[in-house]
Amino acid sequence: MASSFDARLHDLIAAIYPQTDGAEMAAQICAAFWPEDRPRRRRARRPSNDFWSERDALLITYGNSIVDGVHKPLDLLRDFLHRNLRGTVDGVHILPFFPFTSDDGFAVTDYRAVNPSLGDWSDIRRIGEEFKLMSDLVLNHVSSQGPWFTAYLQGHAPYDRFFMEADPEADLSGVVRPRTHPLLRRVETAEGAAHVWCTFSHDQVDLDFRNPEVLLEFLRIMRLHIDNGVRILRLDAVAFLWKVIGTPCIHLPETHAIVRLMRLLCDYAVEPVILVTETNVPKAENLSYFGNGNEAHVVYNFSLPPLLLHALQSGTARYLIRWQQGMPPAQMGCAYLNFSASHDGIGMRPAEGILPPEEAARMIDCVAGQGGHVSMRTAPGGRETPYELNVTWFDALGATCDGRTEHHMARFLCSQTIVMALEGIPAFYIHALLATPNDHAGVEKTGIARAINRHRWDYPELQARLDDPASPQARALAGIHARMAVRGRQPGFHPNATQFTLQLDDRVFGLWRQSLDRGQSIFALHNVSHEPVEIAPSAVNLIDGEDWCDLLSGEAITPAGAPIRLAPYQCRWIANRDGADRA
Repeated sequence: MASSFDARLHDLIAAIYPQTDGAEMAAQICAAFWPEDRPRRRRARRPSNDFWSERDALLITYGNSIVDGVHKPLDLLRDFLHRNLRGTVDGVHILPFFPFTSDDGFAVTDYRAVNPSLGDWSDIRRIGEEFKLMSDLVLNHVSSQGPWFTAYLQGHAPYDRFFMEADPEADLSGVVRPRTHPLLRRVETAEGAAHVWCTFSHDQVDLDFRNPEVLLEFLRIMRLHIDNGVRILRLDAVAFLWKVIGTPCIHLPETHAIVRLMRLLCDYAVEPVILVTETNVPKAENLSYFGNGNEAHVVYNFSLPPLLLHALQSGTARYLIRWQQGMPPAQMGCAYLNFSASHDGIGMRPAEGILPPEEAARMIDCVAGQGGHVSMRTAPGGRETPYELNVTWFDALGATCDGRTEHHMARFLCSQTIVMALEGIPAFYIHALLATPNDHAGVEKTGIARAINRHRWDYPELQARLDDPASPQARALAGIHARMAVRGRQPGFHPNATQFTLQLDDRVFGLWRQSLDRGQSIFALHNVSHEPVEIAPSAVNLIDGEDWCDLLSGEAITPAGAPIRLAPYQCRWIANRDGADRA
């Protein structure tokens, strides 16, 4: 009788490549992921809530977000992590650190090398030994200037069948697009003219996963990452992986089957490897990548950034509350990754169907008033619609929709506190963590709107600012560090701890969190407005006979006492015990 692994692998191969010899393909897959007869687990790693804890958090950064012109950027990043972020994060997502030609790393030329301007594999391994390391598997496309595509143009096997081609006369009007440029690019190959598929840019040519050799090559690349200390793999742009003419070419069944296959391999890997899917799409589509607990371990909470920004700009959490009330708890062995800002812009697609168009327009106008930009995409039918807002998170919160500019830092810290309080794992993009202002010079220099949020800090200048307690950088980092130190002691903030969304005042985003052992309850209240708010203790169901305390201020809260007062943008984490006191 075939083992559970063999049976599941054969079923997945049949779903993805029904025309191939299943036994031969299975052997090739195992040889790619476990070369040289490396050992694998006899039984799959079972889904568990022990994969992460309330102490986990990630920094998101480019390998060269910190530079000094002397030392290797990866060495500077490691120093920055040790010097400034111990006790704040225990993991780091280093955005693509490979040689590339465009899109700040996402047009890869060589998946097997570290960009020499950053460092080398030894630097990656050193960080991976000290922090939970997440890397990007950029698997939808490669650089048009790299060796794979050059070999394709010259007709050299196996790359002559590595790239997705399409007839320009085919009906591609239903294809879901994240950009406005023409989908197909005409190229000259050794066999004549061809039109290759370019989802993201004409320098990023989509691979053709209908060819099993493409999948096998990426399984070898996965193994390379794992062998160099990576324990969290981010599947970049995975939703677009499989294309079928006449369909939207997004979230197709074969795409999900490939994710399940990668999850199966990770479940049997000796190393504990976590898969994260990057799918900047509306909620239901995003959640589909949990599968039945057999696809991604972690999905990004992509609806959070635009709804969080709207709440703090407008002074009402109405739409944030409505969305959160409809969010299911993550399945056993799964978790959300919560964030406010990323290296990309603030995606607008995940707010579709939640935020009314007039409210989205208010938010866009507010961001423009703070020096930001809006990037567009081509919707089915050719209509252009907002795709993302390009602005740093700190500057986006510089004013409200009605023009108020006071309480800037309090508004910012409120946003990060909500990220910490939600069910899931918090992640902080380095330019949110450091209250980085808009980099208008970067936009002018590159002509790319996303450069506004991809500043490179001079390390001596940055450290000087962090040493000045009055600087925005020091105040932001100190505020986040202090609250993360509190969070990391609370079992009620375990990524899978029970969560219930409270219906209070629309100006207050409230959550009830309860630890997995039911011993700790936390009522996390966040005032998203510039107005003081009072909440009756009875409204949050504080149980008599318990000693309740605001973990952030140390103030005792009496169930039958005075109203709970929240100053503008104040946050309160009211708990029946401090996790620091547990045995």
